[in-house]
Amino acid sequence: MPLFPPSVPVTILVDGRLLAGYVRAYSSGARIFAPVDPLLTRLADRIWVEGDWLVLQRGSRLVRVALTAPPGTPLDGTMVAIGPVLRALGASLRYDAAGRRLLVRLPHGRPVVSPTPFDPAQPSAAPAAIFTPDPPVTPRPVWTGSPLPRRTPLPLPPPLSRRARGARAR
Repeated sequence: MPLFPPSVPVTILVDGRLLAGYVRAYSSGARIFAPVDPLLTRLADRIWVEGDWLVLQRGSRLVRVALTAPPGTPLDGTMVAIGPVLRALGASLRYDAAGRRLLVRLPHGRPVVSPTPFDPAQPSAAPAAIFTPDPPVTPRPVWTGSPLPRRTPLPLPPPLSRRARGARAR
C-alpha cells in the first residue's frame, strides 16, 4: 500500500531487543504495519501459505491472515497489520507514541534472539583428539666404500644399413 507523504516509522522491540530489518514498520491511522519477515517469521513456529491466506502457528495457536499480494510474491515484502496477529499468537503489545516504539512481550519467557557469531573462546563442541602417528624413521645409509663401475654389459646398437651409412658420411 503506497503512502504519500511517507508515514511515521515505528521501531519494534521484542522482549527488550531491537528487531532489525530492511523494511521498516510504519503506523498508518490507528494501525501499525510491519513486514512478515523478519517479525512474524521469528515469532511464529511455523508459517505457510494456503491459497490467499497466510497461516501462522505458535504453539497451539493458529492464525490466518488474508494476503493482498499476488500469489508467488515473497513474504519479505508483504505488510500486515501486526497488532491483531501478535495478540492472536499470544503476545502482549504496548505502543510508546512519544518514542514511536512498539514493545512486544512474548509469553512463557521465550526470548527471540538472533544467532550469535562464532566465539572461539566458547566452542560449541569439545575438540576431538586426533591421533597422528609418528613417521617411521628412515634408515641411515651404510657406507660400503667407493662405488664400483657397472659390470653388466650394455647391448650394442643394431648395425646401420648401407643407405644410413652413406647418408651419415655425407
